Amino acid sequence: MLFDVTRSEHAIIFGEDRLATLPATAFPPSTADTEGARLLQTVGVPDGTLWLREPDEDSGRLPLVQDVVNAENFDGAGEWPVIAWLLNAHLALDPDSGKVHAFDADEASVQELHTDVSSLLQVTFRFQRLLEEFTFSGDEEAEFERLEREVARICQETSSIDPLPFQDDETAWYVIGEEIAAGQRFKANSPAARSLYA
Repeated sequence: MLFDVTRSEHAIIFGEDRLATLPATAFPPSTADTEGARLLQTVGVPDGTLWLREPDEDSGRLPLVQDVVNAENFDGAGEWPVIAWLLNAHLALDPDSGKVHAFDADEASVQELHTDVSSLLQVTFRFQRLLEEFTFSGDEEAEFERLEREVARICQETSSIDPLPFQDDETAWYVIGEEIAAGQRFKANSPAARSLYA
């Protein structure tokens, strides 16, 4: 694991009821015991920016890449489980390398998004925490500069360990970071939204 992510750390911030996990039975048998799948089963992610995929009601399994995009364009990826949805991309876990790939739903393209699932959980956790805890107080221009610095810090600290999430301005996380820095993505009941729109 690139990042030390624990359920207890997430639960302190978001509460147990806000952490979504995936059951072991949702994964193909060959994937269920991989490190990435185990993190998704035990640590989970806070709801909000990233949405874990719901297993199929009938089979109890996650969809595979070949179920959601034309897998002919992605040699060998058709059997990977689709674990989440982020912006307009299906996120799939490569059980062999442990990497998380983003399959663009519209453009039939794929990009390596995370070196492992711990990186996915870390970025999700840090952005979601920023969205829930940041407050605007005083000079709005100065506060937006502070918000921009916080987003940049998350990007830089992540990139020093895993360069994939923010490797260029086309990645989903880069776009989300830009939106957060612009004051978007704050829920109406968050401290930031209350202070911005009071």
